[in-house]
Amino acid sequence: MTGDDIPIGRRVASWRVRRQMTQQMLADRLRRSKSWVDKIERGVRPLDRYSVIQELAHVLRVEPEALLGQPRTAPAGTPDGVDGIRAALARYDIPHAPPQTDELRRQVGHAWLTYQHAHYGQLVRLLPGLLDAAQGARSAELLVQSYRITSSLLVKLGEADLAWLAADRAMGAAGDDPILAATAAISVAQALRASNRDRLALAATLTAANRILPPSADAGDQEVCGPFGDRTCRKPLDHGGQGDHRGRAVGGTLLLQAALAAAGCGDACRADELTDRAAGVAADLRGYDDTHRTSFGPIAVDLARVLSAAQRGDADEALQRHLAVVRREAFRRLPAEYRGAYLVDVARAYLQVGDLRGAARALVDADSVAPAEVRCRPLARTVIAEIARATPAPAGVARLATLVGLTR
Repeated sequence: MTGDDIPIGRRVASWRVRRQMTQQMLADRLRRSKSWVDKIERGVRPLDRYSVIQELAHVLRVEPEALLGQPRTAPAGTPDGVDGIRAALARYDIPHAPPQTDELRRQVGHAWLTYQHAHYGQLVRLLPGLLDAAQGARSAELLVQSYRITSSLLVKLGEADLAWLAADRAMGAAGDDPILAATAAISVAQALRASNRDRLALAATLTAANRILPPSADAGDQEVCGPFGDRTCRKPLDHGGQGDHRGRAVGGTLLLQAALAAAGCGDACRADELTDRAAGVAADLRGYDDTHRTSFGPIAVDLARVLSAAQRGDADEALQRHLAVVRREAFRRLPAEYRGAYLVDVARAYLQVGDLRGAARALVDADSVAPAEVRCRPLARTVIAEIARATPAPAGVARLATLVGLTR
């Protein structure tokens, strides 16, 4: 039997013996009965409250993770290195010897994989050098991608304004290429939403989506309304040759970002309309090459429906949809970053309906899929803190609270 397999009650008994305490002595220090201690140690009574685990750990003079069977780990937190990224974004001088395009493309691909695997600490260290190299190159595509990766990571780390700057740089680097500009607009929307500027995010995404998506096949001459709910409508522009899978995946992602922004504005009807339109785009995609790392498809649409419902406060609907969607194979094929971020958002939805155990399960699942999503993101720390403060707090969140340096 490994340390992780030993029941927590047996660990309590083991540490009690090591501290040369009887059950009665431990009970007295806890101001509980000897019978309570005996039942805990035999596993008859569940030890499922974080506060009680901490109380036991304090009396036994051990860390809570020792009772939980976890090794001592330094508190996690936002990775160091954001100042290095900020400095790289502030540099405007171009290196005298621009890098080879093939080598830069390899570096950008590696950075994307690092992001999608949620290795944020590693990525923080990589990005300053990548930004320097990309700004000295002559490839708009690689420069846009470098800025997009940077913006996405900064959103994760709670640096929304700096993320907006990186996304804006991506927009400038895209030039007249409508697809590149649309991919940059995805990052703009994410940064704006992270800054609670949902109306601006809605405007930016709809403008970009209408430039690259042809009218829906089943919509005929139906027009798409402006971003602020006005009735001055215009048809989406169809740039010939850009209605392929490459443009559609980007456009569909923009529609989902717009839907989430609309939900954030309290416009549930508009959010549903945009999500339905994105679903139509996803239905036309079959085995496309995800060049721009959007992860767009039917599963992304279904996850957006969950998050949209949670965003507008309908947590019950969100959780019903969630329980169905996470069972699908398509969900397990998404990048670890995507799944982890989604599960953190679902944990917030569980909190809205007062389901602390559900929230804890979602966080534990997120940590198993993408640990950095839980341990590095300020947003996740807030969720952990809310669960840990509750009475009773689920024991499943105790290890996470310890890892990020939170105490009750």
